[in-house]
Amino acid sequence: MGARCSKFSLCWFHSHLKPSVLESSDLENGDRKESSWPSFTEYSFDQMKAATGSFSPDNIVSEHGLKAPNIVYKGQLDNGRWVAIKRFNRLAWPDNRQFLEEARSVGSLRSERLANLIGCCCEGDERLLVAEFMPNETLAKHLFHWENQPMKWAMRLRVALYLAQALDYCSSKGRALYHDLNAYRVLFDQDANPRLSTFGLMKNSRDGKSYSTNLAFTPPEYLRTGRVTAESVVYSFGTMLLDLLSGKHIPPSHALDLIRGKNFLMLMDSALEGHFSNDDGTELVRLASRCLQYEARERPNAKSLVTALLSLQKETEVQSHVLMGIQREAQSPAQPLSLTPFGEACLRMDLTAIHEILEKIGYKDDEGIANELSFQMWTNQMQETLNSKKHGDSAFRAKDFGTAIDCYTQFIDCGTMVSPTVYARRCLSYLMSDMAQEALGDAMQALVVSPEWPSALYLQAACLFSLGMENEAQESLKDATSLEMKRTKH
Repeated sequence: MGARCSKFSLCWFHSHLKPSVLESSDLENGDRKESSWPSFTEYSFDQMKAATGSFSPDNIVSEHGLKAPNIVYKGQLDNGRWVAIKRFNRLAWPDNRQFLEEARSVGSLRSERLANLIGCCCEGDERLLVAEFMPNETLAKHLFHWENQPMKWAMRLRVALYLAQALDYCSSKGRALYHDLNAYRVLFDQDANPRLSTFGLMKNSRDGKSYSTNLAFTPPEYLRTGRVTAESVVYSFGTMLLDLLSGKHIPPSHALDLIRGKNFLMLMDSALEGHFSNDDGTELVRLASRCLQYEARERPNAKSLVTALLSLQKETEVQSHVLMGIQREAQSPAQPLSLTPFGEACLRMDLTAIHEILEKIGYKDDEGIANELSFQMWTNQMQETLNSKKHGDSAFRAKDFGTAIDCYTQFIDCGTMVSPTVYARRCLSYLMSDMAQEALGDAMQALVVSPEWPSALYLQAACLFSLGMENEAQESLKDATSLEMKRTKH
């Protein structure tokens, strides 16, 4: 996963559907505070192999192409997070700098309407993308190949709105170009909310040209120029509105003939009969026909699509998983694992309990440092340094945290010895003194010195809770608990 000192920025992710898709203004672009999302991370190829079971065929989610496919795997990172990992054909990105720039740019996007790109791997000839894993399959599956029930009209309208919001958000961030928008690019998260795959925001061929091989669904201007424009993406959105209306993948030219002949009811999915009003059907057909205009300049932009679709929403109080008939797994985001006493103390922000735990732990986790101390005892400078630590320990034990900070600072500033425990103790002393930012710095430093030390991660979580960074704190708490469980097993 990389150095654990940066783990606090990998935020604990928990998506949720707000009570109504019309109640909150932030739903107009599907955005959420960026601090609640995982930051973009560059992974090693070994981490990608470990996450996918050495790219086991059992973990393949989808693949594209015949001779040299770009394959998507389901994987699990070392912090327990499930991800989708796209492994490119080796010829797709010969320029590693271009790949990294493109991945970092797409990875800077964060929205509830996207299956967000949270990392990449660029090592040797390997090019991989890492995105949030969406467990409830694709729009194509639920529209064209459903098993238990056809998608309800209210859910189809919600899919259209969320997809338009995703495109509007991307456009607002300077990423209006989307390659080959289709029903396989829309995925459903654990709450059965639709998300747009970020893989389609990446150029996935050497010259940046990528579109459907089925010419019947390709925007007219793409056939002329071989390039994708923002208007091309709106055309593809129109084809997806046809998918939602019909429950089938109908070529736009055929659909437009039916629309012009005022026979739009022939487009409608027979499974929807009696479940939608003619006015709603007419409005969605009108919107689709506007998106499918031959002249690109005559098509609406993403923002106007959002406005039009907001007014059509139905059953906005019903959660997506209910509309979809999908059983949602019970989740407990605040306590993802069975917490140890240290974890419980951090979750409650019980600094007194944390103090008792650190006292009990002592210096037993300062691996190798005790031997170094005994060898260097004879120098005067070392004796002064040790005295600083000794006085700091006495003050820490007596809960004289101001004195403990001063003494531990003398020990640290001397620079002749490094002790993660001293950083941990000064960290808690700072917390006790309402100096949370300084405390976080010490927790981070303890992780630099001892990256696999659960106590440092626990303290990091406590600092983040104190700073009001709830999501990041939960992620650190989860990592600390996982690490301690692994230690216990060994």
